[in-house]
Amino acid sequence: MVNRTVIIAGATGLVGREILNGLLADETVAKVHSLGRRTLGIQHPKLTAHVVDFAALPSLPAADELYLALGTTIKVAGSQAAFLAIDYDANLAVAKAALIAGVKKLGLVSAMGADSDSKVFYSRVKGSLENALTLMPFEGLVISRPSLLVGNREAVGQSKRWGEQLGFAFSKAVGFLIPSNYKPIEAADVAKALLIEVPRATGKTVMLSGSICSTK
Repeated sequence: MVNRTVIIAGATGLVGREILNGLLADETVAKVHSLGRRTLGIQHPKLTAHVVDFAALPSLPAADELYLALGTTIKVAGSQAAFLAIDYDANLAVAKAALIAGVKKLGLVSAMGADSDSKVFYSRVKGSLENALTLMPFEGLVISRPSLLVGNREAVGQSKRWGEQLGFAFSKAVGFLIPSNYKPIEAADVAKALLIEVPRATGKTVMLSGSICSTK
């Protein structure tokens, strides 16, 4: 495809920023519309940044693809209800609006262990979102379920997560003992895999960390 128009929600996050950078560098992408709760702080001839209220989304511009990278943690959100409003409600609202705008392909940044029947609230929300998107009539749906994410969080205004740093160091030391789907993964690799798979997607594809690394 050429002259693609793409929508991305969550471009200020760790994976979202990598997806945005990839889209802006892609010569087949003509326009990128970014949806976020705050300004991006960057400018580019292809980029139109929209500051929106995800609880009251306006109509979205016509587009070919959507990348959903909205996400937080319960600690940052402040409560389970606030987490649900972002990780489930906001993502689903964007997906519904994107369908109306003519989007055919969707890429989602989910999480390892996503399962609507999980006893863990975080995993249950992630799985419920995956289920809801699966029921929607997109021509192609690519779900990425990365394990522990590694990247420069300070560059996107987030504090370091020492658990991630320790997990990454441990993985480097004894990586040969850890199954590929459970090893820490670079946010840039998650973004790259989605950017490759979404434009050509048909049906539903789920990518675990092991398969994501195999696309490098």
